Amino acid sequence: MATVVFADLVGSTSLFDRVGDEVASHFVQQLMATLRPIFEQHQGRVVKLLGDGLFVVFDDETKALTACTQVLNQLLQQPLRATPNLAPAQMQIGIASGEVVELQGDCFGDTVNSAARLADLAGPSQILTTEPVWNALPTAYKLALRDMGPIYLRGRSEASHVYRVEWQSGRNEEATMAGRSMLPRVPRAECLKLAHGEHTMSLAAGPGKVMMGRAPEVDFVINDPRVSRKHAMVEWRGGYFVLTDLSSHGSWVSVGKQSQAVLLRRTECYLVGSGHIVLGGDDADADAPVVVFNIA
Repeated sequence: MATVVFADLVGSTSLFDRVGDEVASHFVQQLMATLRPIFEQHQGRVVKLLGDGLFVVFDDETKALTACTQVLNQLLQQPLRATPNLAPAQMQIGIASGEVVELQGDCFGDTVNSAARLADLAGPSQILTTEPVWNALPTAYKLALRDMGPIYLRGRSEASHVYRVEWQSGRNEEATMAGRSMLPRVPRAECLKLAHGEHTMSLAAGPGKVMMGRAPEVDFVINDPRVSRKHAMVEWRGGYFVLTDLSSHGSWVSVGKQSQAVLLRRTECYLVGSGHIVLGGDDADADAPVVVFNIA
């Protein structure tokens, strides 16, 4: 049994495009050299560098989660930039726990794949994990994990129960040092942004909803014959943005870097991080109407 962490640099491809290979490579090396000791201080073994991230294995879920929150806090308190005019570096992190096969210093198996998929799914400065990790954590740590419900990870036929770590929450001064950075007091404000071509709309966390469809009276109009008059609805419910398909032909939802879309037909799913929604057409259809979403 082991706990696997994948920590990836957000937007590394665009970074190389904007500043060039030499500057970007030097910055990524500097970033990895800064973050690696934090994982190692919590008994994490860096299996390998991934070009724009780290693959780390722990023998304990609590150590892994503590190390990951410290990494994000480090980047928040001491921002690192490739050039002065660029935004600070952000990491997206996935944590999974289970059986791991070690061979010649490398690690393989479903747990490794799950951690990598969670990192792909996470938004900037987010940590996502699964139920086995949640089950193994002390109560103080569990309080900081928000249940995202079942989510299909790429390459898996069954949904995984995913949790998001609220590492920026308020602090309880009577807690232990480890627990102090984990205990929530005030929920983080969030905003969902939708875009279809030049048409954009925002939905803040709280009361309210956005109806998408072909009918002129809906909130977000998409004029395409494949789209139902009232095709899908997005609302803030129970602390999450939830997409509900109301159509005859369905909606295809892709989250993060996942290449495999989840098909909704009169069903619903949570929206996490960023991704896109194809309304009425097959996800493989190049000219299908697409709504891009981002939660920040």
